Amino acid sequence: MTPTPPLDRTGTTAAPDGTAAGTPAPLPTAAPLPTTALWDAGVRLGAGVELPPLPLAPVAAGMRCAGPLRRVQHTEGVVSIFAGMDAAAPGDILLIDNSGRTDEACVGDLVAIEALQAGIAGIVVWGCHRDSDELAAIGLPVFSLGPCPASPRLGPGRPAPPALPRIAGRDGDGVAADSDGVLFLPAAARDGVSALAARIVRAERSQAELALQGISLREQLRWDRFLERRRTDPGYAFRSHLAQVDGALE
Repeated sequence: MTPTPPLDRTGTTAAPDGTAAGTPAPLPTAAPLPTTALWDAGVRLGAGVELPPLPLAPVAAGMRCAGPLRRVQHTEGVVSIFAGMDAAAPGDILLIDNSGRTDEACVGDLVAIEALQAGIAGIVVWGCHRDSDELAAIGLPVFSLGPCPASPRLGPGRPAPPALPRIAGRDGDGVAADSDGVLFLPAAARDGVSALAARIVRAERSQAELALQGISLREQLRWDRFLERRRTDPGYAFRSHLAQVDGALE
């Protein structure tokens, strides 16, 4: 029996020479900003950045994505997901809301391939996924509550979902996801939070390089100046001090 050709990282079937047999929509080339920096920027700006009610994790290590959110209410199985893809634009991230169910999976390898071909930048599942090994090979970033082998049970007699809080996120909001988790940015705050997050990343990288050269973080961040201010102003916060010295340490 001839073995099935492997999937390349774009999710297409690879030819025997390793070239892709199809021409999918390209993945985004710009590296998303870390969720940690986006969170810190959101806190500084009071931007209302939100976390899911429970931690969501990537299917495979190193997966990360960021972009505008397209919400999909998982009421009719794959019909709901395909309708969400029709409404999405290239670069969007699908948030598939399955009410936080852990007794079934609503995303697998075929859905991921279809999303990849449609130019979707990633999938966040408020629920579970399956086909973990295949999803890792396809490479489309997928985040969920974890794996489950069961397919969705739709129609009469379907067990009620767990009583969990509703997950945040509206169409057009920003969503970012990486190894540290998933967060949501209000649409109006996306640009400001992203700009400050980029500054935080640059500052942290510079500080790390200087620390490795022997210049301690306390010296870089003017720790002595912070202590001097605290002696006369006990309520002075270290975050405020960091803003004064253009430092980053959260």
